[in-house]
Amino acid sequence: MLTIADVVRHLESIAPLRRAAEWDNVGLLLGSSTAKVERILTCLTVTPEVAAEAVQWRANLIVSHHPILFRPVKQLTDATSEGRLLLELIRADVAVFSAHTAFDDCAGGINDQLAQKLDLSDVRPLRPWSSEPKCKLVVFVPDQDLVRVSDAIFAAGAGIIGQYSQCSFRLTGTGTFFGSDAANPTVGEKGRREEVSEWRLEAVCPQSLAANVVAAMRKAHSYEEPAYDLYPLAAEASSLGNGRMGRLKEPATLQSLAGKVRAALACGPVQLIGEAGRTVHQVAVACGAAASFLDDAIRSKADVFFTGEARFHDYLRAQASGIAMILPGHYATERLGVEQLAIQLARQWPGVEARASQRDADPVRWI
Repeated sequence: MLTIADVVRHLESIAPLRRAAEWDNVGLLLGSSTAKVERILTCLTVTPEVAAEAVQWRANLIVSHHPILFRPVKQLTDATSEGRLLLELIRADVAVFSAHTAFDDCAGGINDQLAQKLDLSDVRPLRPWSSEPKCKLVVFVPDQDLVRVSDAIFAAGAGIIGQYSQCSFRLTGTGTFFGSDAANPTVGEKGRREEVSEWRLEAVCPQSLAANVVAAMRKAHSYEEPAYDLYPLAAEASSLGNGRMGRLKEPATLQSLAGKVRAALACGPVQLIGEAGRTVHQVAVACGAAASFLDDAIRSKADVFFTGEARFHDYLRAQASGIAMILPGHYATERLGVEQLAIQLARQWPGVEARASQRDADPVRWI
């Protein structure tokens, strides 16, 4: 039986919640983690229309981009629109998971998808993150513990290298020990030196998860005192970060790039800041309302900054700095992400129905 917790674990493996912005509210925000999942609905925002769709379709889980609970709720009654929406979902036993900024910038997330839609090359973070300190766990395990201990440390967060998970190295050898009178060895006898065939198992993990990984290893290990080492690793440059920066394969005019954006996102008119005929080559990308990355785009020598929306004074700042902007709207830059996520979830669990909301709509009308 697939549960909410199973889906949450999968989503967090795609978009680690620790990478969300500090001000954000992400994760399982409504519902029971032990509930059964048969239908998953993805959406940009949980509006009353989307909530009604989820209830009518008998969805067990909504995976929304924008958090359903962003600010603290002081009361939960039917006297407010937010209260009515939440109560409707609670009564129908519909859970809600929101990923938001964790999904914006993860590998394969919305900003990567936008860069791919524009066919950018040499794609890199617009604002690189500081590399998270890592360490390497080396533990020695007997044959019968190898699979159990490996599974335990992987589940606790060890063994992730870039786009690969469950990465480890294994080497066989011989371990020795001499148990005191107070010892209670799992193999062999106390009071004499024992020699045991063992595996050297090693895997990297984020320093922040090291304690959890070691605890999981100890719990899965059959030895009374497992032999292990934990090594700090030198920091490396991060390949992840906020937004994306890339290069068009061929220089284009701002107007032609805007046309490419419209076609790629299947959206209506877009806003342009800058001369339509100017040539652009270097493109900065950040989905949603991402004017906070305008200075990063300027510092990165981007010719154009492609984002969902910005404020009037951001337009003036871009003009003064000589950088163009393409703005197709907040909804247009993020809707593709929830559509692709529904496809990915359906592939992950063929027995589960997953689809993008059909009532999730842009509240802005372009005329």
